[in-house]
Amino acid sequence: MANLSHTEFVLLGFSSFGELQVLLYGPFLMLYLIAFLGNTLIIVMVIADTHLHTPMYFFLGNFSLLETLVTMTVVPRMLSNLLASHAVISFTGCMVQFYFYFSLGSTSFLILSDMALDRFVAICHPLHYGTLMSWAMCVRLAGAAWATPFLAMVPTVLSRALLNYCHGNVINHFFCDNAPLLQLSCSDTHPLEIWDFFMALAFVLSSFLVTLISYGYIVSTVLRIPSASGRQKAFSTCGSHLTLVFIGYSSTIFLYIRPGKAHSVEVNKVVALVTAILTPFLNPFIFTFRNEAVKAVLRGQMQRLKGLHEALS
Repeated sequence: MANLSHTEFVLLGFSSFGELQVLLYGPFLMLYLIAFLGNTLIIVMVIADTHLHTPMYFFLGNFSLLETLVTMTVVPRMLSNLLASHAVISFTGCMVQFYFYFSLGSTSFLILSDMALDRFVAICHPLHYGTLMSWAMCVRLAGAAWATPFLAMVPTVLSRALLNYCHGNVINHFFCDNAPLLQLSCSDTHPLEIWDFFMALAFVLSSFLVTLISYGYIVSTVLRIPSASGRQKAFSTCGSHLTLVFIGYSSTIFLYIRPGKAHSVEVNKVVALVTAILTPFLNPFIFTFRNEAVKAVLRGQMQRLKGLHEALS
């Protein structure tokens, strides 16, 4: 079994449901397709419509791209495994999935903190917004958010590749998550768990702290606005972002801001669905229904399509 564990892993996924796991395929496929199409629509709108060529929507486009890539990293294999009698993934495929899932996830949190900084500057320092949030600064912030996790995850994934997996090759999860991999190893994983905790502090908790501080200043500034309509307008620009912050950070802190082997894997599988499929699914709806600029762009596009249809008919 030790040799087999270095060639392939068995993903249990939702096999505890027995034959009923096939019934999960339809709902999960629908969530995946809606998440993919919705986030792709946001990306296309941000690129194509000049009204959305602002720092806030630049970061939103990056976030939607990340949500699309996260689902593509995990969900297609999960869907195929729901229909398979014996779901396996190669050792190399497992390490690649591990690397991209956690790199993309860490980048998402850094982009969320970039969005919080953008709202902080826009509300607390509006006269200097154009200077402080120039396109050069936005590109640097986004570039750092993408590059840093992908570089930092290299030693993390290499350490998993070098572990001695002598406790079988069955991963009790629907993807190659951290805790199930550590449970299969008979190597001393304590240093890796300390490193994982440090990585979580560096990317998750630090970006969460930046977001909290930014919104602390935002709330303090908005409450000093004399008119109720002004306060409502200021808070409305932050509502969508705060919703994603709450969903994303709550699930991730629950999963990963603890030593790896302390997790209940069965509970983790359910909570991991939030980051893998639920948040990407909700993202387009949150930014469509709570954002007036995006709704205005959608209405404009619908009117253009209607006019084109009438002209052709």
